[in-house]
Amino acid sequence: MLNESEIAHYHQHGFVMPRFQMPDAVIESIKREHTALVQANPHYIDYCPALLDIAPVFLEYCLNPTIIELVSQLIGPDVALWNASFFAKPALKGKRTPWHQDGEYWPITPLATCTVWLAVDDSNRENGCLRVIRGSHRERSLRRHHQVHVGEVTLTQALDASEFDETQAVDLVLKAGQISLHDVFLLHGSEPNQSSNPRRGMTMRFMPTSSLFDRELAKRKALDMNIVDHSNRPVYLVRGEDRHGKNKFFKL
Repeated sequence: MLNESEIAHYHQHGFVMPRFQMPDAVIESIKREHTALVQANPHYIDYCPALLDIAPVFLEYCLNPTIIELVSQLIGPDVALWNASFFAKPALKGKRTPWHQDGEYWPITPLATCTVWLAVDDSNRENGCLRVIRGSHRERSLRRHHQVHVGEVTLTQALDASEFDETQAVDLVLKAGQISLHDVFLLHGSEPNQSSNPRRGMTMRFMPTSSLFDRELAKRKALDMNIVDHSNRPVYLVRGEDRHGKNKFFKL
């Protein structure tokens, strides 16, 4: 579990890298399932934004009880899993993820999510590890983004250059099976993978149930921002109860 220092680090800096290791057998299972996913859907070779819609088998990895306990230490005892995705950077040609805030994309009110980033391969600067700017979440607001064309990048929205200083970036280096957790407002991105090693990462998105997963807002965002439509997303209550009262949960 997270100790007091790690919890304080998350709230102060916007991220934490806990003392957690997913078993090797589980990591190998995720690799096999991802390989099968890409073979059946080659367009997901770099990025699959709605993993549980396409391949529900990944749900079992998100329900790891230790991960849910870690998340609950940060966002409270009532927790819903609302999405999972896969950022897979193939060796030599993995795409860059532009600097952004997760909350720019998401139909959650009030905006709140803790993202668990699971390293499926070793993740380092050479193969395009996650990069963050410490403390950039503390304003609790979204900064200016602009639309970018998907091609060399994985996402459609990027932070305006005036909104951040990349020289302040910190590399989150992880071994396969390790995780980081980050806040919905944290500024982050990653460089392309030009190394000879793959860099696969699976994300799990958890929100406190005091927030609403707003399906009508999801429809509007999909139209306005040219992003995936989250309006029919399966959302699962994984701990506690619905504090908001209007969330529509799928059965586990």
